[in-house]
Amino acid sequence: MLRVSLHRLSPSARCSCSPRSLSSRSQTFPSAKLRSSVSAMRDFSTSSDLTTKLLFRQLFEKDSSTYTYLLADVGHPDRPALLIDPVDKTVDRDISLVKDLGLRLIYAINTHVHADHVTGTGLLKTKVPGVKSVISKASNSKADMHVEAGDKIYFGYLFLEVRATPGHTQGCVTYVTGDGTDQPNPRMAFTGDTLLIRGCGRTDFQVSFWSTFDWFLLNQIFTLPKDTYIYPAHDYKGFTVSTVGEEIQCNPRLTKDKETFKSIMENLNLPYPKMIDVAVPANLVCGLQDDSSAEPVVATSK
Repeated sequence: MLRVSLHRLSPSARCSCSPRSLSSRSQTFPSAKLRSSVSAMRDFSTSSDLTTKLLFRQLFEKDSSTYTYLLADVGHPDRPALLIDPVDKTVDRDISLVKDLGLRLIYAINTHVHADHVTGTGLLKTKVPGVKSVISKASNSKADMHVEAGDKIYFGYLFLEVRATPGHTQGCVTYVTGDGTDQPNPRMAFTGDTLLIRGCGRTDFQVSFWSTFDWFLLNQIFTLPKDTYIYPAHDYKGFTVSTVGEEIQCNPRLTKDKETFKSIMENLNLPYPKMIDVAVPANLVCGLQDDSSAEPVVATSK
């Protein structure tokens, strides 16, 4: 079930942190026991002695250098799972992994409308009954569920917060694991193409240079705790993960002032994406999505 929470997200507390070395691709994060009051409020369970665990896998598609992320709550009886930024070429691999791990895939999520590959959400919907596609409302793409800043996507006892991070495209969002004693710690931010490891996505598609610069530094990503893991949609140098603290200190673009940042982005001289004419039209309809499958989000306020 996708539940949308309409309250505003408050900035997280800052903490000092020196640059960290890169972590492994596969981790399992145990969390504290759920309080019965929390379980009742979220309609998760009436039991207070269940322990939640986030199962996490980072997957790679070599042709577009795309990372796909598998997250699941293996502490929940249903073992619900979701995929972030699946690629059409690796759908069978992803489905096999989900089956091997005994998970139930419920969501296929995109951080934005990709220009360098076709999303795997459409194929996943045809191969795995009940999977719902998710993307931001601002993307103007078809999907079963459209999310906005401040929304939460629940899978079992765990959830992802939605943060609007336009810059690479107008519809870019970052998904951040929840804040709380019953959620993974350190937190994890899935930044799509908006924030890359020691870089950021190109800004010559839809929005201004300042959207990228201001959204990062002022409120959406760089205000997360400095030990928050950064997981981008791509990497071209072999890096797998960074942290907020590392990028605040070491990112060669976002550590500069606005004018320098603008000059850097104006002079990247990047080639026209070779897949853009195929990928964007396909991704605007969620890969292989049929019009009749789209459903509205049921929003609830707290």
